[in-house]
Amino acid sequence: MKKILYKIILAGILFLLLPLSNVYAQWFIDFETGIAFGSYNDVQVPKETGTRFSLTDDFQLDKSDFFRVRLGYKHNDKHNFYLFVAPFSLEASGVVDKTIYFNEEDFPVNTPLNAKYTFNSYRLTYRYDFLRSDTWRIGIGFTAKIRDAAIKLEGGSKSTVKTNVGFVPLLNFWIERKFSDKASFLFEGDALAAPQGRAEDILLAIVYKLNDNFAIKGGYRILEGGANVEEVYNFALINYIVLGSIITF
Repeated sequence: MKKILYKIILAGILFLLLPLSNVYAQWFIDFETGIAFGSYNDVQVPKETGTRFSLTDDFQLDKSDFFRVRLGYKHNDKHNFYLFVAPFSLEASGVVDKTIYFNEEDFPVNTPLNAKYTFNSYRLTYRYDFLRSDTWRIGIGFTAKIRDAAIKLEGGSKSTVKTNVGFVPLLNFWIERKFSDKASFLFEGDALAAPQGRAEDILLAIVYKLNDNFAIKGGYRILEGGANVEEVYNFALINYIVLGSIITF
């Protein structure tokens, strides 16, 4: 599956490079960092026979720093292409007052346990900005996402990890309201729901242009969703306090 992931990333780079010679091209790099923490993270593996537990209620879930990078290309000021990479993990520990059966392993009651939640994301996005004015920019598009996820549980000389790598189609949206030539309010993200699960990755931020080639931003992002399928039940809400920069060239 990792070979497929590398091929998709390579295809995305080539996809972004196709229109390089166009004189109306504008490239940019969008970088985010900050602190992330979980509001809920409920796990049951397998869904029918496993023990449902919470990484936020049954464990002490640590905060974590993070980073995200988005390489983007804008054509004629309305066609947007992104290649996005976001590695992410959270760690938790605790002593649970119940036996946990997880991924075909039994962890007895009152066993000190360590857990690790990994949710790496790789995406290709196309968005069309159908409204552009001195005040507003609004667009909608499509994101092809590769989810590289894992939940690891260990303790009492036992260790097991449930991994999941898969493709997720998402809708992309962008709503930006300018207050001046330098400052704007941004509401953007990827989201979609289906009977098997849902995913939302949404940012609310203030963007401030320091000059024509450099801007900074700050705000709040949520990553919410999960899967409810035969092998896995897992739904989580992650909060991000975001600081970022955007470099255009």
